[in-house]
Amino acid sequence: MIKVNEHFLKLQTSYLFSSISQKISDFAKDNPHREIIRLGIGDATRALPPACIAAFHKAVDEMGQDASFRGYGPEQGYLFLREKIAENDFQARGAEVNADEIFVSDGAKCDTGNFQEILSNDITIAIPDPVYPVYVDTNVMAGRTGTVKDGRFEKIVYMECTATNDYIPQIPEEPVDLIYLCFPNNPTGATVTREALIQWVDYARKNKSLILYDAAYEAFIRDDAMVKSIYEIPGAREVAVEFRSFSKTAGFTGTRCAFTVVPKECMAYDSAGGAHSLHTLWNRRHSTKFNGVSYPVQKAAEAVYSIEGKKETAAIISGYLSNADRIRREMDELAYDYVGGQHSPYIWIDAKTDSWEFFDMLLNKAGVVCTPGAGFGRCGGQHIRLSAFNSYANVETAMNRIREALKDA
Repeated sequence: MIKVNEHFLKLQTSYLFSSISQKISDFAKDNPHREIIRLGIGDATRALPPACIAAFHKAVDEMGQDASFRGYGPEQGYLFLREKIAENDFQARGAEVNADEIFVSDGAKCDTGNFQEILSNDITIAIPDPVYPVYVDTNVMAGRTGTVKDGRFEKIVYMECTATNDYIPQIPEEPVDLIYLCFPNNPTGATVTREALIQWVDYARKNKSLILYDAAYEAFIRDDAMVKSIYEIPGAREVAVEFRSFSKTAGFTGTRCAFTVVPKECMAYDSAGGAHSLHTLWNRRHSTKFNGVSYPVQKAAEAVYSIEGKKETAAIISGYLSNADRIRREMDELAYDYVGGQHSPYIWIDAKTDSWEFFDMLLNKAGVVCTPGAGFGRCGGQHIRLSAFNSYANVETAMNRIREALKDA
């Protein structure tokens, strides 16, 4: 008799964004003439930068000629892209990362979910609340979390992020083995100081812990004095793996390209205390289960680092940040407390009521989609997330609609 992995049965209802999609679909069916403005899921809305498109076309043309055709590429990614990543994203900021420590993939979501496969099930996990659901769900699937009690998994150490601590997770009082951090944060948009990251790295080194650091939104940081990579912190190479993506940087959400950095000094330990290279283990997993990102997509990603590509991606991100500024101004006028939106495309708003009720109200009265904070954890129960991924005209219209809807609420 074939049996299921019963840990999957512990997952909470459906995936957050699937639930939102179903509600939008139902609303659109019942209201076919209502225009819906989506400020919910963090999907890029601007076209790929022209430099990336030109590189994409050129690479596709190469695939059409026997002399320049390429078959299977290296699972870890082509060296031309890995070298550009290492030079521009890390070495240029004084962070020691080498090209052979970079693994190109089809998404940071996949990598953050898959990385836990190479770790023991017998570990303690610290996860922020609110949090990107993939961090929790993939550990539920692996059987690390125990059962749900009062909406939380019994074996997870939840790091509550609220207005009282500026939505920044605090270091647990007890030792934990695996720590998830994300800055700029999804969903709150909060950013972290260098001093706070130093404390996290020191904690991880002291306890032989591992930090999984999601930096998918680092390109939205416009203050060069702020930390973009955890490897700007001394000692982080020993205790941290970093995830990044071209999705939000250059609009690759539909093209799929990301990367993970696993330093060679980064270790995990067996039951006898022996150290093992996470770089070696991840390379083995990556090579076994992943066939690599296509050559044309990697050439398009390489173009992000060209002179033209840097200018074009910066302009796109500036546009999204202008949208975020418009949302923040509206929330100020409406006297709603919020965080984020300055170095992040997300604005985390205290809705002062149940987040799903607020979601339904905005959808039905304003035709505007937000993300209910309850889907990110208990601490998000009275918050919503608004995304700046849209056109400025749509954001302006959405803010006007929200203002009118709240007058009648």
